[in-house]
Amino acid sequence: MSIPTSLSHTKKILEEKAKDEEKRNEQRKAEAKVVEPVNTLQLTQSMLDEVMPKVLDHYRLEGKVLEHAILNQPIKMEGHEICLEVMGHVQEEIAQKMKPELLTLIRDLTGAGKLAIKLVVKEELESATNKLYTSSDKLRFLKEKHAALAEFQRRFGLETDY
Repeated sequence: MSIPTSLSHTKKILEEKAKDEEKRNEQRKAEAKVVEPVNTLQLTQSMLDEVMPKVLDHYRLEGKVLEHAILNQPIKMEGHEICLEVMGHVQEEIAQKMKPELLTLIRDLTGAGKLAIKLVVKEELESATNKLYTSSDKLRFLKEKHAALAEFQRRFGLETDY
């Protein structure tokens, strides 16, 4: 770019810049119009079930054991969302980190367009039965489960105390 020597030369340079800027804007608009068409293929449960073994193999081969454990649980489709069940805060964090890679893998394998992953946090349920801490609790539980044990206890004089 040269230094203008007169006012008319300055106007000429400004006009050339404006024309160049217009050309660039037109090129940007043309490029924006030539965007690839969005794939509108809807992912179904059967399509997901078909590609999950490949996805599991991908994570297994990369040595991502925790991600593999999350994906090894039942996965359901709800609309366009893939529902992943996670147990607790640790698996939730891992699943959040693996979401982009998982979405890309599934999109590449299925060709589906609109996808999302929804995490469902499941807490481990404590068993409704009481914990068996003492020997007499364990014996009582086993007698309820196996009736013949009560007969053995009576016949052989078995006691839980040592």
